[in-house]
Amino acid sequence: MITLTSISTKQYIEQWQEALSQEIGHLKKYGSHKYVLMNGNQIESGETYTYYFETVSPLKIPVGTVARLERDGSKYDARVLSAEGNTLLVSLEQSIGDLIDETFISHDPWELLEQLIERLDEIKKSKRKRSRVKRLMAPDFPDKRPSLESKTAVQELFQRSKYNPVTFVWGPPGTGKTYTLARTAANKYFKDKRVLVLSHSNQAVDVLLGETAAFIKKAEKFKAGDLLRYGNQAGDGLLMHGDILPSQLLADQDTGLLSDKERITEEKRLLKKDLSQSFSVRDSRQLLELEQKLGRILDRIRKQEMKLVKEAAIIGTTLAKAANDPVIYEQEFDLVIVDEASMAFIPQIAFAASLAKRAIICGDFKQLPPIAASRGELVDTWLREDIFHRAGVADIASGGVLHPHLFLLKEQRRMHPDISAFTNQYVYNSLVGDHPSVRTSRQEIVARAPFEQAASILLDASFTGEHCFAGSSSGSRMNLMHALLSLQLIHEAYEGGSTSIGYVTPYRAQAILMEKLLQDLYPEQYAAGAFIAATVHRFQGSERELMIFDTVDSYPQKRAGMLLTGHESERLLNVAITRTKGKLIHVSDVDFLKNSIPRYKTLHQFIDFQLQHNKTIGMDQIGKWIKHPHPKLRWRYARKLDDVLNDITQARSQIILSLPNRCILSKELARGLQMRPARAKLALYSDDEHPYLDPDHHLKEGPPFSMICIDRRILWLGIPIEANRNVDPPYVAVRLESEETINYILQQLPRA
Repeated sequence: MITLTSISTKQYIEQWQEALSQEIGHLKKYGSHKYVLMNGNQIESGETYTYYFETVSPLKIPVGTVARLERDGSKYDARVLSAEGNTLLVSLEQSIGDLIDETFISHDPWELLEQLIERLDEIKKSKRKRSRVKRLMAPDFPDKRPSLESKTAVQELFQRSKYNPVTFVWGPPGTGKTYTLARTAANKYFKDKRVLVLSHSNQAVDVLLGETAAFIKKAEKFKAGDLLRYGNQAGDGLLMHGDILPSQLLADQDTGLLSDKERITEEKRLLKKDLSQSFSVRDSRQLLELEQKLGRILDRIRKQEMKLVKEAAIIGTTLAKAANDPVIYEQEFDLVIVDEASMAFIPQIAFAASLAKRAIICGDFKQLPPIAASRGELVDTWLREDIFHRAGVADIASGGVLHPHLFLLKEQRRMHPDISAFTNQYVYNSLVGDHPSVRTSRQEIVARAPFEQAASILLDASFTGEHCFAGSSSGSRMNLMHALLSLQLIHEAYEGGSTSIGYVTPYRAQAILMEKLLQDLYPEQYAAGAFIAATVHRFQGSERELMIFDTVDSYPQKRAGMLLTGHESERLLNVAITRTKGKLIHVSDVDFLKNSIPRYKTLHQFIDFQLQHNKTIGMDQIGKWIKHPHPKLRWRYARKLDDVLNDITQARSQIILSLPNRCILSKELARGLQMRPARAKLALYSDDEHPYLDPDHHLKEGPPFSMICIDRRILWLGIPIEANRNVDPPYVAVRLESEETINYILQQLPRA
């Protein structure tokens, strides 16, 4: 156990460097993020071998990076030659074959962590920087404000950061964190102070810089070049503030340079399109020449950007960019503001604090902590816990008394009070309350379908069968019944007028399943961002008008997963609940969770809270809230087989039947399967032989639920009912028509 009392600043830094080195070693050895590469072609051989691949989604891997390629159990170093859109060009020192159907590449930017280690070395050599780190880690200095009373949160934070070297801001969801930080930064700017705004994510930097720019413009004090968003942007969040982006500022100065960049980038795109069809050596060499030309132009742009950074008064960028770029870390600032600090590594926060005379460290230590890939005492202490806990300000807050340098934003305006009631009381110990206006402002969302006039709903999926299993490719849990119920909820909400809908789950495989369902059934809406499906970790920092929280865990699993019961489960649940503005629908197997999660765990308490406040909808009410059937998603009474038999008669190539438990099929269904078209081969998942069905393939290991799949295009879940366990009336079955999704589901099962 590491003892943190009486530790010197140099010892802190040495422990941080060792923890970072362990993380780097783990990433180099194993890689923590793997991406699928498809349709690979060797397009050149010689001293090195050049390969072209297609990717499922765009990969943002810098040109020149050495990534790790995995094929048939072997690993290879692959230098990235070009990464554009859904294509990748890499160079290997040995051949891995001419045609590659599928392989994996892993890339982790450990170079950024190596840069951070170098920055920490510089801090060790600077007495001034070490003293700033010491104040961060031991905030026991007196509060020097002349008055401890302020009228507004902005005034209080401004005063704290004026008189005290470090201020910790505790910003629970919806409490005006962005509003307060942006106005504090702007007011410092009005006083001719130089401010550096940093965050863990590009999205957070965009939001905070956009809010700051809007406030300064409203005050009619905006001057082009004084406010700068440096580095990559997350999306189109700064469309209204292009005048803080280097690209627009440089365009005003030198249009030729940027037009050359755009021209070469377009030539690259067209050449890659040709390359995907021809795989010619000439095209690949031409592509590399374009990359070199583009590199020279980017170097010229870089030099002009450096000049902009040195002249700006407020600069916003990521923590990683700041530690990697001398134009940031070699400068001195009056104030550094770190947003989302609870998600960043503690060494990153210490580095940030070393850059300025004053520091504002803002985050929520009741939400998810930083994520590290490796394990070990030092890693667990410094890379898997947040700065609030390690600096000692969170521990005191848990007793109801706030640390003198912890400033709590205590009035939330995001969630309807029926949603925030649980988190306010159980997570934030009644320290956070609701603004009087939030109930009225969210009423329009609450009034919409599904479950009109209800803000917080528990949809109890108990006794619908045993649908929870671990996907074969990842080991992450999935639950088809929960996913299809959630999809129907999304459909009802969209038909009811909602266009800002989120689906969140602890499990990555379930999030991918929902993504595929939405991409197939709602391609336009999904592409436009009306629907988002993601894990809880990916959803932190986002918000939606309506959220569906799917806990996934159910029978036949023996116990709930660690994500729902482990050390960080309260934080995970808090994030899941607080992403919504007006309506939260919690999809859970209440019977399973109450029997497998201890009463003191937050999820058990949340279920009890919803049950006690009459916010529960059972499966016996499914016919009441489903008002808009989707043509590709049909709910049926499981004993009514007409539609199933009709699908069987039209099977063209294959029928997959899952019978996980001993059963006698109904005569009607047995005869339908016996009379299947001759062209349709029957694959049977079952411990029993069922010779009367005359299956063409028989696998004993299969899914824990009954299903009938037709031509890998239509899936009946919940039929045959007699093969299911844990089923009570009304015996619900559902028909899904989605070829891409069904193929993904089948890939997670033993091959038929």
